[in-house]
Amino acid sequence: MAKQRKSWQEKLADSKNLPKFIKVTPKMAGRWGAKSGGTVVIPAPVEVDEIMKRVPEGKLFTINEIREALAKKHKKDGATIGCPITTGIFAWIAAHAAQEAKAEGKKNNTPYWRTLKTGGEVNPKYPGGVETQKKLLEKEGHRIIRKGKKYLVVDYEKYSVKL
Repeated sequence: MAKQRKSWQEKLADSKNLPKFIKVTPKMAGRWGAKSGGTVVIPAPVEVDEIMKRVPEGKLFTINEIREALAKKHKKDGATIGCPITTGIFAWIAAHAAQEAKAEGKKNNTPYWRTLKTGGEVNPKYPGGVETQKKLLEKEGHRIIRKGKKYLVVDYEKYSVKL
């Protein structure tokens, strides 16, 4: 019998004994722009989703800002940086869980389109790809331009919210 795949909402709710805290190695520091000897927080998926849910209409947030918010949240645990890999993966899971919940008729879902990649880039891996997010962002008053293969929100920094 085939194993039943987890829904996006189940994946989001599965905290896998997270958050965890790991010392930043020199190799990590070089790749992530972190201080060697600091501590990286590997967040639970729901923590990333909770931050994404707090971004109000018309405002924007980047994955790096989520990482900063996670480090701030876990400062008492010694966190100096949020993990860039898991934060990005969990934002992707939150986006798909929100779309899945919307398809089921649920309300107040995570406004994932307000979470951008570094530099104000629209995330092509979110549900509906760039076109769906472009429509949602334009509906909230943002202007999106294409620069090479990337789609960027014009002046995204002006709309950045501090959480």
